[in-house]
Amino acid sequence: MKRSSSLSTVALVTGALLVGLLALFTLFGNNIRRLFGASADGLAGGDVSMAMRGSNLKTKSLKTFGANEEGDSYAATPPPPPPAPMKAQPRPASVPAEPVTTGNTHVAERPNPFTPTAEDRFSTFAVDVDTASYTLFRRTVSEGGLPPREAVRVEEWVNYFRYRYPGPETGDFRVELEGAPSPFTKGRHLLKVGLQGRNISKSQRKPTHLVFLVDTSGSMSSEDRLPLAQKAMKLMVDGLNESDTVALVTYAGSVRDVLSPTSASQRDTVFAAIDSLTSGGGTAMGDGLELAYKYAARKAGPKSVSRVVVLTDGDTNLGRNLTADAMLASVQGYVQEGVTLTTIGLGMGNYRDDLMERLANKGNGNCFYVDSEREARRVFQERLAGTLEVIAQDVKVQVEFDPKAVRGYRLLGYENRAIADKDFRNDKVDAGEIGAGHTVTALYEVELVGEGSRVATVRVRAKQPGGVEAAEQSFSLERAQLHGSLKQASADLRFATAVAGTADILRGAPQANDWSLATAEALAEGAVDGMSDRAEFLGLLRLVRERHASSVAGGVPY
Repeated sequence: MKRSSSLSTVALVTGALLVGLLALFTLFGNNIRRLFGASADGLAGGDVSMAMRGSNLKTKSLKTFGANEEGDSYAATPPPPPPAPMKAQPRPASVPAEPVTTGNTHVAERPNPFTPTAEDRFSTFAVDVDTASYTLFRRTVSEGGLPPREAVRVEEWVNYFRYRYPGPETGDFRVELEGAPSPFTKGRHLLKVGLQGRNISKSQRKPTHLVFLVDTSGSMSSEDRLPLAQKAMKLMVDGLNESDTVALVTYAGSVRDVLSPTSASQRDTVFAAIDSLTSGGGTAMGDGLELAYKYAARKAGPKSVSRVVVLTDGDTNLGRNLTADAMLASVQGYVQEGVTLTTIGLGMGNYRDDLMERLANKGNGNCFYVDSEREARRVFQERLAGTLEVIAQDVKVQVEFDPKAVRGYRLLGYENRAIADKDFRNDKVDAGEIGAGHTVTALYEVELVGEGSRVATVRVRAKQPGGVEAAEQSFSLERAQLHGSLKQASADLRFATAVAGTADILRGAPQANDWSLATAEALAEGAVDGMSDRAEFLGLLRLVRERHASSVAGGVPY
């Protein structure tokens, strides 16, 4: 009996030990197997490190094993079901993907009112050579849509096109004045104020120091963003002189110094740096802008051009400087040293049109939107001199209407470029810039009255690049100079009228409520003058007329 009792006791102890070992193996078995390279994952033939990175599990050390983190459960649980066959998991990006802003962002401007000359006979504004609004319109219409009202800026549509203004015989620019009866409003006239900047050859350009600032965040991955930006930069580099330099800075989750200032003659080196760019991560635009300006400021001076070229969809969500005001404040000192700015917008869906235009306006620069390689060629090759080199700085225009001849007037566009009349001769007040070969056109709608012989006096005030004091020129437009009919006017005036009229209608200007797109189409058709960009506008206008008629017929306000 004793022997039997002893055997029973041994059996019980042995069974208890076996149960305990089994429990320990269940809890720690995978760790034990991993020590010998034989975890379940390893036996299944999967890459352990990849599986762990691709899952939500967190590897626990012995030190922290007993302290569960929020969301983890290491308490006793029912045995898990058999694992499904392992699938290869994609390796996540090293930088978290950025939250993508939905919708393009624009700022609506209230159209200029019709102003009686008895109340205010002066109209003062800064010139503007930006063209982004028109290119956005072209892309929207080409893709089957219509532009939102707040995206339409009349002056950027009018100034997208070339006009056959004579070049200046002396000085930096020439002023052209012309007027004719309005085709839109009976009893009113349209006056055109045109400025033509002098052209300079490639050999005459000052040494240029470019700093490309490229957005490489996650939102830039599509073909119409970073890949198009890379093509655009190469086109620009191809047009540079051997004395020019190129630097490349990128920003995503952080700022990266990709290429220090390098001679433009080293094409292979510059192109390799451009080709190396990839997208991913958040958008620290403000931080990147500050570094790019620091680079450009090192070469700033009256005998050279220092320009930052930003290529981005405009979205920004990281870093110290998130707003346009904060960005501008961080680089204001460099702007005063003579660094100029070009903003190049890309992409649709989260495009920050408002930010891009504001940066260009306050950064002594220009704002373009590039929707295709053809547009990149136009901005960066065909009009490279104007994009790069400023020939007249802080250019202001003031038109004084004679109350004896003009009852009232309205400037079409330039709402966000308005300057107080009293600041016209205040040379500390910032204004617009004109690049080599640029044309600037402004249209006024006026109502004539009485017998006064002089309709208006146009004054233009501008500084030499880097100058402090401005020089002023004055021009007069007499009633006798006005055309008796629009047919007698130049093709330039007729085409500019068609473009401005279309823009005013599409942005819903109160003064254009009864204007007709059919009238604009007829004007444009008779003023193409053999120019391909004008012919393209005519085709777009015909599409707009069809869609505009459909939206009105469907009761959709536009």
